[in-house]
Amino acid sequence: MAFGIDRGELGRWKETVRRGEIAFLTHYWLDERFPFMRTVTKAGCADRDRLVRWGERYGLDPRFIHSRAEFPHYDLFGAKQIEVLEKEGLMEHLERFGLGGQGVYANMSQEERQE
Repeated sequence: MAFGIDRGELGRWKETVRRGEIAFLTHYWLDERFPFMRTVTKAGCADRDRLVRWGERYGLDPRFIHSRAEFPHYDLFGAKQIEVLEKEGLMEHLERFGLGGQGVYANMSQEERQE
C-alpha cells in the first residue's frame, strides 16, 4: 500500500518516465513481505535499456525491474534506497521521508536495514 504522495507527484513521475528519462518517486509503503521497510523509491524509465544501464551503476540486477507496461521501474528500499537518493542528489526525498542518518532507519540494526 502506497501513501504520502499526491496525484500531481505521481503524474509528473509518469510523464518523466514516458519521456524516457530516469524518474524517482519516493513514498511511504507497507508490505508484509518487508516488515521493516516504511518507504520505497521507484526509479523508472520507459527506455528499458537506459534503465538497465542506470541500474548497473548501482549494482542493480535488471531481473528486478518491474516491467509494468508504460512504467518499468526498480523498487528501492533500505540501504540501497538511501545510497541511490544520496548519490542522485535527491536530498528532498531523504528529508521529506526521514531517511538517512536521523530518519526512520536510525534505530534499526544493519540486518533490518538491508532486508
